[in-house]
Amino acid sequence: MQYTFSPRLKMTSLVLIVVGALVYGIGLFLNFQDKADPTYIENLVKENPQAFYGEYQSAEFQALNHTPEAHEKHMHHLENQLANRPWAAFLVPSYLSLGIAGAALFFLCIQFVANAGWSMVVTRVMEGIATYIPVGGILILIIVLASAFHGNHLYHWMDTSLIDPEGGNYDKYIATKAKLWLNVPSWLIRSFLYVGLWTIFMFWIKRTTKKLDDSHGDRKVHSQLYTRSVLFVIVFALTTPAMAWDWIMSLDPHWYSTLFMWYGMVSYLVSSVATMAIISIYLKRKGSLPLFNDNHQHDLAKFMFGFSLLWTYLWFAQFMLQWYANIPEEVQYFQQRIAQYGGYFWMLAVNFVAVLLIMISSSIKRNSKLVFAMGFVIIIGHYWDFYNQIMPASVGAFHNFGFLEIGALLFVAGLFVFVVFNYGISKLNMEPKGHPYFHESKTYEYPY
Repeated sequence: MQYTFSPRLKMTSLVLIVVGALVYGIGLFLNFQDKADPTYIENLVKENPQAFYGEYQSAEFQALNHTPEAHEKHMHHLENQLANRPWAAFLVPSYLSLGIAGAALFFLCIQFVANAGWSMVVTRVMEGIATYIPVGGILILIIVLASAFHGNHLYHWMDTSLIDPEGGNYDKYIATKAKLWLNVPSWLIRSFLYVGLWTIFMFWIKRTTKKLDDSHGDRKVHSQLYTRSVLFVIVFALTTPAMAWDWIMSLDPHWYSTLFMWYGMVSYLVSSVATMAIISIYLKRKGSLPLFNDNHQHDLAKFMFGFSLLWTYLWFAQFMLQWYANIPEEVQYFQQRIAQYGGYFWMLAVNFVAVLLIMISSSIKRNSKLVFAMGFVIIIGHYWDFYNQIMPASVGAFHNFGFLEIGALLFVAGLFVFVVFNYGISKLNMEPKGHPYFHESKTYEYPY
């Protein structure tokens, strides 16, 4: 069974790419204008000083921070934040989309390692989503290289004056981290390693599944697929925490959380399963995935529900432990987001409350229209989650969901759809007939 990329969907994806690029270009032009206006930042600070200095300002704070020298340093910091906005707007959807693709390959390998039977009908969808890894990796590496060569100020720990003990800007915390982890050469090497390893395993796993089909289920090839899947599960488990530290948590280099890596990984894992459900339901409607039925959909919806609750648990555990401990190095992360981002807690309404109330019913999980719609709700909710992780540290009070953010989101969404369907799903045989558990998947019936 082969899927032919629908001309309508292809046109939609190309329109999203073009419109996204144009809207992003408009936002970039407006951002340049704001940076060129010497009074723009001053006027914003005067109009809303609480957003830039906080609601409570003690006499000591006023004395330390309102001197001419301190004011000049603060204005320089704000200029960097304003200049960061185009890059941060692009980083949010780029990181999420790469995570969705990587998590799809991870979820696929989990099926092979666990010898799962139910999911074989859906494995080609997972392979198709994973096809985006090299493209998503290139987008991330563009941002990485621009940061490393001082094309932006997203990662302020890259400022060499912070690790110079003789300089006035010396920061002992960042200097200590620079010896162990946060230095540009090793950061660059690790970034290329993450993308390279994911890309290599994507091609390796896909080639092995095709070989399994061509060999009509040869046991030796099936054993190779199992071994390679185990290896990627290990690679994924090691690279996802390091990616979260390097690309996201280091935006706030003075803050740390031992839960952050898993919290971020579950965010794009649930988004990935939601993407699988959306594409599977779409292909079923188009007649290209006829074996996909309510039982397979029910299991995908269970994972959407379960991973959403896991994400909520990890978010709450990270927030509550740091909030009641009230350690300044930890709690400032949430103080800034609560003060500057009025909708910070509202993402829980989308990512937790809506999923809990709507998807708890077993019958709802079999309703393709609702599962299809909730897939988009979950993806949008976790875009919001990554927005809340990235924007406060990189742009501070200059955040907005304007031309830059809308343009970047449309561009990446269009590119994702085009790559997944044109170079992934349409190139695959949608029925993995060589897999020994394919028959079990065809006849699978959820017992409850």
